[in-house]
Amino acid sequence: MYRALVTCHHLQRYFEDFRPFYEAAGVEPILPTIEGQQLDAAAMREAIVGVDAVIAGDDEIDASVLEAGKSSQLKAVIKWGIGTDSIDKAKAAELGIPVYNTPGTFANEVADLALSLLLNVLRQTHHMHNSVREGGWRKVPGRSLAGMTAGVIGLGSIGQAIAKRTVAFGMETIGYDVREIDQETLSALGVMQVDLPALFAQSDAILVACELTPESRHLLRDETFAQMKEGVYIVNVSRGPLIHEAALCRALESGKVAGAGLDVFEVEPLPQTSALHGFDTAVFSTHNGSNTIEAVARVNAMTTDILLHVLGLKDLDFTPNRVA
Repeated sequence: MYRALVTCHHLQRYFEDFRPFYEAAGVEPILPTIEGQQLDAAAMREAIVGVDAVIAGDDEIDASVLEAGKSSQLKAVIKWGIGTDSIDKAKAAELGIPVYNTPGTFANEVADLALSLLLNVLRQTHHMHNSVREGGWRKVPGRSLAGMTAGVIGLGSIGQAIAKRTVAFGMETIGYDVREIDQETLSALGVMQVDLPALFAQSDAILVACELTPESRHLLRDETFAQMKEGVYIVNVSRGPLIHEAALCRALESGKVAGAGLDVFEVEPLPQTSALHGFDTAVFSTHNGSNTIEAVARVNAMTTDILLHVLGLKDLDFTPNRVA
């Protein structure tokens, strides 16, 4: 019997819906208890021994984890979601362990959350909500989206979905990506591709949707905040370390950044000691962009199908996206 390790919260939460598929295929599921957002490398090293494949969340899968898996019976790593920055893909390739992810599966859902955060910080609905809860009737002057310039960093599937929404709200939308996006796509979106300095200088609101790489870590920091407009708004729905949080706090304190909507953080869950808690111009969510009933069901099914496929137990009607 094959053994499959499932460390993604979303699949664990709904696993009873999928257990019959695993049992029918002769796959024993292993669902460890996960405290917090993900398992660290030490926990993964222990859990990965004796399994044939893993469906992982944001768990730390470094070289030592992959070596432990390879020395046992690990045949593949399937990442639930898009970002694979927590997986040592170079080591996986060296060891001959294929790594898959699920791109394009919840671009709309993450984009919806990005706009939710942007609307919240622009209209400050959290203050009015709290006022009404406390018996008050606070009126807060907000900002109009129409006429503003939105700068989208990262024009992959999520960034493009965000751009569609900012354009629909009447925002002039510019975007940056390390790749050159074809003009047909840009024209269909209503977006102009620019370099980063231009995006920083022109944007009234910056929405971060790019991949976390060694080069993009702390992309938003003191130096780049200094290049932005006074009173810019920041939204991050990608990865926390794209923003240097201490620098963001300084920018919020000075007023350089008028408000921030953050779904992701450098350390997750966000520690109670974080200085970000001191700013009522910042609104938070819980690394939750993909978490809708529809999207979770879709990706749970896709990752299960990929796992059964790599074990030779199921044919697919799609080509799984291999990243290593």
